[in-house]
Amino acid sequence: MSRQLLKQSQQTLALSASSTLRNSTGIAINTIQQRQYHENVIDHYENPRNVGSLDKAAKDVGTGLVGAPACGDVMKLQIKVDENGKIVDSKFKTFGCGSAIASSSVATEWLKGRTVDECISIKNTDIASHLKLPPVKLHCSMLAEDAIKAAIKDYKKKQTV
Repeated sequence: MSRQLLKQSQQTLALSASSTLRNSTGIAINTIQQRQYHENVIDHYENPRNVGSLDKAAKDVGTGLVGAPACGDVMKLQIKVDENGKIVDSKFKTFGCGSAIASSSVATEWLKGRTVDECISIKNTDIASHLKLPPVKLHCSMLAEDAIKAAIKDYKKKQTV
């Protein structure tokens, strides 16, 4: 194998996941599954916005904590709401894959400056479309939607007490 082909193969493997299959005669065949993510996912994964926590006990803060048992992702999303019902801050902490982190980051950006009622209309399909998530990663955007709804529910519950 020439040096140039070897270098190209190494670069491809750096972006790929390899696996071994067996053909009908039982001989092992190495395959490469290349997974390419949209630049929006990479940007929000490498430079996540609004990572952190707000005071969970504060009356103007709503906290949503959700998880996906199938993959082990856990997402905490918090909102801080002003006296007019507008979200003035939003933070997240996510333990999961790059798509889950990117979904959380996008969600927190979209929440800021909107009213609580406007934010209820944010759907996982909007987040997935923005990030160009592959079908196998749609559950990450569903977690973000669920976390938004849970944070809003927690905030509203505190307002009735």
